[in-house]
Amino acid sequence: MPPEGDEQTRRKRAAAERAASAVQDGAVVGLGTGSTAECVIQALAERVKEGLRIVGVPTSLRSERLARSLGIPLIDLQDATRIDVTIDGADEVAVGTLDVLKGHGGALLREKLVAVASEREVIVVDDTKLVERLGSRFAVPVEVVPFGWRVPAQALEALGGRVALRSVPPEGEPFVTDNGNYILDVDFGPIANPAALANEIKTITGVIEHGLFIGIAHEVIVAGAQGVEVLTRG
Repeated sequence: MPPEGDEQTRRKRAAAERAASAVQDGAVVGLGTGSTAECVIQALAERVKEGLRIVGVPTSLRSERLARSLGIPLIDLQDATRIDVTIDGADEVAVGTLDVLKGHGGALLREKLVAVASEREVIVVDDTKLVERLGSRFAVPVEVVPFGWRVPAQALEALGGRVALRSVPPEGEPFVTDNGNYILDVDFGPIANPAALANEIKTITGVIEHGLFIGIAHEVIVAGAQGVEVLTRG
């Protein structure tokens, strides 16, 4: 994807600030991963400086480092008795269902664990991330065990996907998640039935998790040229 322009960055910040402004004092907040989530973390940190009391549950080492550097108190997921809200970004959001495609930041497993443990999952995007069907612009990230990763890759190809092992430039070594796993980026094209595909992927031996977040998002905050809009799942 091309680099983000100033206008797209401005919209992401506007949506992030809207999400952060709704966080209540005393909340336990899941902190997403990626450039948009980092805007949210920065906005929350500003509110913490002004006296807001929250505890964050980071979804990646990257988000943990940023939140700590900005003075947000943190706890691990296993130590959280509740998570009031998680605020995260997305690669794609299906406008009709609010189903979400995530994982191009490499933290999809931890993001989904924190999301399903949360009372509310709020997704923050600019309007370029809205699509009619998931898979229209991005491949589906699938986290797999490194041992024998070609076995689940072949099974994903049998489902109709074009599989690429995610690598790190310039050497081209495999990308390794915070959990020590690999990611396969699987291009299915526009997905007619994301829920069915999600279930099929999870049955493959060697697959840990995938980036299809089906029925998880409660609210999507979208920033566009006309301002910020809030979409809710019925």
